[in-house]
Amino acid sequence: MHLTVRLPKVQPTNFLPPTHCPFRDRKNPKRKCNGTHFKEHQHQCPKPLRDTRFSQVTAQRYRCLKCQRTFRVYPMGVSAAQQSDTVKGLSVLLYILGLSYQGVSDLLDSLGCFVSKTTVYENVQAAGQRAIQLRKAWVKQQAGKIPVLGIDFTHLKCQGEDKILAVATAVLTGEPLTFDILEAETALRITKWVQDLAKIIGAAVLVTDDADGLKTVAEELNLQHEVCRAHVNRNVHDLVAALGTKALEHPDPIPPELRNVTVDQFLEDVQTVEDLIKGVAANGQTEMQRLAERYQAAPPPTQGHRASMWYRMRRLTLDWSENWARLAHYLSWRGPKNEKLDGTNNVTEQVIGQDVKERYRTMRGYQREQSILNVSSLIGWVRMHRAGYDLSEVISS
Repeated sequence: MHLTVRLPKVQPTNFLPPTHCPFRDRKNPKRKCNGTHFKEHQHQCPKPLRDTRFSQVTAQRYRCLKCQRTFRVYPMGVSAAQQSDTVKGLSVLLYILGLSYQGVSDLLDSLGCFVSKTTVYENVQAAGQRAIQLRKAWVKQQAGKIPVLGIDFTHLKCQGEDKILAVATAVLTGEPLTFDILEAETALRITKWVQDLAKIIGAAVLVTDDADGLKTVAEELNLQHEVCRAHVNRNVHDLVAALGTKALEHPDPIPPELRNVTVDQFLEDVQTVEDLIKGVAANGQTEMQRLAERYQAAPPPTQGHRASMWYRMRRLTLDWSENWARLAHYLSWRGPKNEKLDGTNNVTEQVIGQDVKERYRTMRGYQREQSILNVSSLIGWVRMHRAGYDLSEVISS
């Protein structure tokens, strides 16, 4: 994984004056003290620090003139925690790049600023939570600005159990929109998930693989649907290869319902189907309908028997004669700024590969579902920014 980021820096002489009291009201603990006037109470308070450069800094102490309580103000890059923001950022970055929690701890120890693997874990999870909050706010800002929504799913292990991670992206620009865990990959759950997201961003087009359940989702939500040509080509190629091998080696008897159809004709038609789909021919739907009519009389299998190659050909041609518009939608679609689609769901697959799978390959699985969301969201948030992204945004002081 290649990342170029800027780590938070400790600035021991740079202080931001307090603007609000950090305590709660003495009379009503449910409310915060709304004091905004303060007096310096102590100028220099020693503060031990775990950092790559400073072993100690000084803090300032102020008194709230409303509640009369005192509190510390730390220099930039320092908080009440024992570790500096630099160490927090470095621990998060090292984990993102592939080190284990223990590996990060060992490396930082060799640099003279030991933090336990538990602290590293807490740093990563806190940064992930912050990244989730930032992404939600960013998605709300994109309301009505994302016409094409891409979705895909991947499976991860959490405490030995299979979990389904749903990923949504802005196809035209490549940004990940959300990472969510679905209890089951059913059309009903996916429909609700897509509906909520599409409503926020104003999506009119849904890009997915060619699973039948996703076609149902697009229809129920009245979204234009583009199926990924790469998925279709692979699936059709495998099916065509199986049908061709069957016809050449052990062809099923020709059903009496199919008049004037021979095995040689079948082999020719199988190749025609693959050529039409692979090339997304201009007359593809008409030709596919013609082939579907040729095999529409092929009988379905009886109970306890497998479908014949003739019936499988019937299903193949009928399926793509009905769904041709989903395959060829990218040819005619144009966005509000004349954007074009490439007919694939590669953007979403790349997000899964780079933001989820690349880090996951070095692990034995997750221990918490929330960790899946935190880590994936954190990597996705950092990667979507340009080189030189300041990690201070996700490192809370």
